[in-house]
Amino acid sequence: MWYPIKSPFWLRWLYPQLTWHRSRKHPCLYLTFDDGPIPDVTPQVLNILKSYGIKATFFCVGDNIKKHPEIFKRILEEGHQVGNHTYNHLKGWRTSKEDYIKNIELCSTLTETKLFRPPYGRGTRAQYAQLKKDYEIIMWDVMSGDFDEKLDPEACLNNVIDNAENGSIIVFHDNIKASPRVTYALPKAIEYWLNAGYEFKTL
Repeated sequence: MWYPIKSPFWLRWLYPQLTWHRSRKHPCLYLTFDDGPIPDVTPQVLNILKSYGIKATFFCVGDNIKKHPEIFKRILEEGHQVGNHTYNHLKGWRTSKEDYIKNIELCSTLTETKLFRPPYGRGTRAQYAQLKKDYEIIMWDVMSGDFDEKLDPEACLNNVIDNAENGSIIVFHDNIKASPRVTYALPKAIEYWLNAGYEFKTL
């Protein structure tokens, strides 16, 4: 499996209306987690974050919120930000603009947020143009690769440590496939960044 760890410059140039990172002026990082909430992984991620006193942003799938409302409630109660990741984790490029927007709006009734991240990091220009009227579309500039089952957990750790910089938006996943890598890499990366003088904020 191949995927860019750093978001390519040409992609950021092609879609400047999307948010790829925050200000580069200050040593601040933005941890984000996609696909939850689910009972097998999200609580482990929350425990790790809580142990370091760090807040993050969770891009939640509406159907998972509906199935696991107690975990979603915990995310909010512990001071984390939430974002919209569609209700059914749709592939934007295979979904009509109308159906895609309706699915996002359905998720929005649960998340009540104006932050949106497209599943797989892909949508169409028409979808983005419509969504920009109501949402900030959050992408990323560092991908952990934790979803890649062939990736060694140590390599996942190196992906984020080697590529994060001031203002980076970093993607992990709180799903079953990512579990071995995110639970290994997350605490070690946090310790590394804290020792390097970084602070953490929500989006």
